[in-house]
Amino acid sequence: MLLKPVLRKLLTLSLIVSLGGCKKSENSTVAPPPLVVDETTYSTPLLASAPDPWVYQKDGFYYFMSTTGGNLSLRKTAKMSELSKAPAKVIWTPPPGNTYRDIWAPEIYFFDGKWYVYFSADPFCCNGHRVFVLENSSPDPTTGTWVDKGRIANPTEDFWAIDGTVMEQNGQRYFLWSGHRETADGVQRLYISKMSNPWTLTGPRVELSSPEYEWEKKGEPDVNEGPEVLKHGNKTFIVYSASHCSTDDYALGLLSASQTADPLDPKSWTKTPTPVFVKNPTGNAFGPGHNGFFQSPDGKEDWLIYHANVATGQGCGDARSTRMQKFSWNADGTPNFGQPVPTGSKLPRPSGE
Repeated sequence: MLLKPVLRKLLTLSLIVSLGGCKKSENSTVAPPPLVVDETTYSTPLLASAPDPWVYQKDGFYYFMSTTGGNLSLRKTAKMSELSKAPAKVIWTPPPGNTYRDIWAPEIYFFDGKWYVYFSADPFCCNGHRVFVLENSSPDPTTGTWVDKGRIANPTEDFWAIDGTVMEQNGQRYFLWSGHRETADGVQRLYISKMSNPWTLTGPRVELSSPEYEWEKKGEPDVNEGPEVLKHGNKTFIVYSASHCSTDDYALGLLSASQTADPLDPKSWTKTPTPVFVKNPTGNAFGPGHNGFFQSPDGKEDWLIYHANVATGQGCGDARSTRMQKFSWNADGTPNFGQPVPTGSKLPRPSGE
């Protein structure tokens, strides 16, 4: 059929427009919405599953460890608010045939030009857990070789022990841990002993604290554990965890002494009769404890890091999440930790990030 000239012209114009439109569609792109990055706040918890958190601060970096159970894992970050972005590197796994199991509460330190990690493990002997230490001479603890320096214990008082940490006072290092008074005694108490080097204790152990108040005796057995050292002004504090971790009432307690006092003298220490950090049920923070401390990058703020469960009855398992929050100081120089911030809160990042 022959088309009239006018109709042929209209069809030709329509085809040109149609082809042009297809070509434009093939080459066009839709710009994505701008990425919104919140540079001022962070969300709690930092890590959904990371019990027994520990942070060591050195040369502009934070080194983070927590209980994994079967190995030692290390995260390195310049910003604690971005801890979840830092890859977790396994730095040590028990070699084949080794008797270590149930590896708990690792802590990393830098002493005398070398790195050390203290951790608790059951060596399949000796009636349960003991504390062990590894050494690494690399400048960066995420590299190099970790050498097993063995068990750190007093040979004449080598009983069940966990949660080793180090105190420096009056130019001397001391080792603190949670242990049993004797083999058949299940109550966990806090002990201290002088160190002759990063892997050797010297002299007798001294008992500094045992569960005595009702808030320290929730669950079985009675527990004082997770001692951590905090210094401020002219005072030295030991912040510890009390009651059994299987309960929602796991909480923080406080021992105080002068920074010039002899830490081996139990009379140097005063125990606060009430807990200093307890659960916040309305904020979904249960069993807060096993803490550590660090400062903001600019050194202007003090921060508490700890674990807590998001629901009641979750106990001592992997549901314990790592959280952090800024704390202040009371007029008498003691720390004021406030209460655990509610799960899901958005909080200001540490100053200087």
